[in-house]
Amino acid sequence: MTVPEAVYGLVLAGGRSRRMGSDKAALMTGGQTQLGRAAGLLERYLDAVFVSTRPDQAKDPLRRAYQQIVDRYEDLGPVAGILSAMDEYPAVSWLVLACDLPHVDDQTIGFLLENASDAHPATAFRSIVDQLPEPLCAIYRPGSRRIIDSFIAEGIACPRKMLIGSPTCILEQPNPGALHNINTPEDLHGTGIDPAT
Repeated sequence: MTVPEAVYGLVLAGGRSRRMGSDKAALMTGGQTQLGRAAGLLERYLDAVFVSTRPDQAKDPLRRAYQQIVDRYEDLGPVAGILSAMDEYPAVSWLVLACDLPHVDDQTIGFLLENASDAHPATAFRSIVDQLPEPLCAIYRPGSRRIIDSFIAEGIACPRKMLIGSPTCILEQPNPGALHNINTPEDLHGTGIDPAT
């Protein structure tokens, strides 16, 4: 790793999954949940991994099996989880990973950690779809907190807009397609995920 501080993992699993119609974190593939797969992937690289949840999810059996950081902010989407993690451990970098990325792999996570910039507040991959930064498989360093707070103060809670509007280190994906996410039942075709879960 190239950043001087410790890096902790944060699996974002606090979404409401409205478009999917069922909890994306609980969808099964290869005998494990999407949450379990994402957390296990980060645990291979990092000493501490947490699951980001909403307060009403904290007692959910799936999420309760992991160390949790419960959202302290409302109506901020994924940024609520990131800020809550930074509140809990402000001196570390956070490798943030959404739980709805069924193709994310060791190559992608290893590359991100090996190439995280110590000169930028955040490091993210470039989307192969629109060439913009991918905010939900990225590393946010302690210095990014001030930037996030400034965007929130302006009424902007979109993490992608935050990365676009700040000095982010952008990496090319070593495995194009690894960061395709799933939002609807139609997105499940060809993923090996059981939509009936």
